Amino acid sequence: MVATPVASDTPVAETPPSRPPRDVRGLLLRALLSASGGVLVYLSFPPRTVWWLAPVGFALLAWTLHGRRARAGFGYGVLFGLGFLVPLLAWTGEFVGPVAWLPLSLACAALIGLGTAAMAVVSKLPLAPLWAALLWVADELLRGVFPFGGFPWGKIAFGQPEGWYLPLAALGGAPLIGFAVALTGFGLAAVVRNLRARPLVPALLVVVPLAAGLAANGLVGTDASEGTAVVAAIQGNVPRAGLDFNSQRRAVLDNHVKRTLELAQDVRDGKQPQPDLVIWPENSSDIDPFRNADAALRIQQAAEGIKAPIAVGAVVLGDDGLPRNTVVLWDPERGPIDTYTKRKLQPFGETMPYRSFFRIFSKLVDRANNFQPGTDPDGFVMGPAKVSLDTCYEVAFDEIVRENVKTGANLIAIPTNNATFGYTEMTYQQLSMSRVRAVEHGRAVVVAATSGVSAMVAPDGHVTQKTGMFTPAALVERVPLRGQTTLATRLGAWPEWVMSALGLLAVAFSLTQKRREARPEPEVGPGEEDTDGGPAGAA
Repeated sequence: MVATPVASDTPVAETPPSRPPRDVRGLLLRALLSASGGVLVYLSFPPRTVWWLAPVGFALLAWTLHGRRARAGFGYGVLFGLGFLVPLLAWTGEFVGPVAWLPLSLACAALIGLGTAAMAVVSKLPLAPLWAALLWVADELLRGVFPFGGFPWGKIAFGQPEGWYLPLAALGGAPLIGFAVALTGFGLAAVVRNLRARPLVPALLVVVPLAAGLAANGLVGTDASEGTAVVAAIQGNVPRAGLDFNSQRRAVLDNHVKRTLELAQDVRDGKQPQPDLVIWPENSSDIDPFRNADAALRIQQAAEGIKAPIAVGAVVLGDDGLPRNTVVLWDPERGPIDTYTKRKLQPFGETMPYRSFFRIFSKLVDRANNFQPGTDPDGFVMGPAKVSLDTCYEVAFDEIVRENVKTGANLIAIPTNNATFGYTEMTYQQLSMSRVRAVEHGRAVVVAATSGVSAMVAPDGHVTQKTGMFTPAALVERVPLRGQTTLATRLGAWPEWVMSALGLLAVAFSLTQKRREARPEPEVGPGEEDTDGGPAGAA
């Protein structure tokens, strides 16, 4: 007889399904591609002129994000952001060291990671490159308000003063340029991915932004609708690069007075035209001329010598005893008659966010000052020009420049002090912002820097004159005064808000679709009726 096995009530332990092995190679490759994409975007920024590297960098980012979960998208985005921002923001370490530079870079990279997490969510949707580019705009909007009151220094538009996208600034400002660059890059990745399928639509997403930029050239105005003005930008130079120049404030003031008086002699000799107005840099007088009679006398001598009003960048103490970064309008006959106080202050320099916290890591944070911001956007009437003043760091903020221009300005002046940052790329990055603002608002821009680079920028973003670094100079040029308002100026922040909202709606739609796909269908037993009252399985 054959024994019949007896059934046992003892449960048999099931072997848990083995997890698929982690694709370490693929993970490392995607991480490398993400970081490399960020480095390529950094390399697209001035002083280099390889603007086309930015779309290539975005293409690498898109390749790593496709089909990934949000968590992976966040990680790859942080790597992309670090590859982009760590070298881009190296100049911030010149003031208080790595305690500012590296945490700031990491914070901004983490914000980019939030955006790329959302891009991963929409990466399987139809027209995924479009939604991803819109989300990049939303991410730049977030970085414009956070951290530390916003730090938009890494806006993609600021790396495009030489590129085909620049004319788009006249239509939708810096956000539209950023959208176009990102769309080209994301579309390029989709073209490569769909080479064997249907690459036509992705190819259009690559071509249309470039074609739009070229077509927008015809909308960039340069005519002098409100006449012209002869403008002089004075670069007096500083005793030496770095922070030590602050200990020689009188020497900086004397340098600017001296270079202005030299220009006045050139005017008398017929070598230069008589200026209608003169722009001195930010911090050209770190001695308060309202409290120091000798400083006031020296500025008055310069104004009388050049026979034109001077916009003097000065450090002025308020009634509360705290400093203000102020531009003083100094008339050769009436002396100081108006002021503009910088409204957007630079963290880790003019102010120190969370000073007590960061002091734990370095006492260098106490080198940062405690400036107080201004509130009035109105600039100066200087001869035939109504001048919008955007002091140094302010040029990075869309709303600050726009509000100042909308006071009726027909000329933009950027007084700046870059001596603190030595020979870093900061001054070139700032000049590229000035070129974008020229096109965005259809105004000539005068950049006056203590140590360089000072420049004259035409309304189409073309640099007509510029100085070297750490050398005394005076730029004199007849510039157009324009009263026309560009579409970007009229629309204000609306393009950025609309693009951001569309991107977020795409994320919401994708999440809703995934929930529906993941929801299990109810089981219907034999003979049971479905919810419509029909037999189970009826179509």
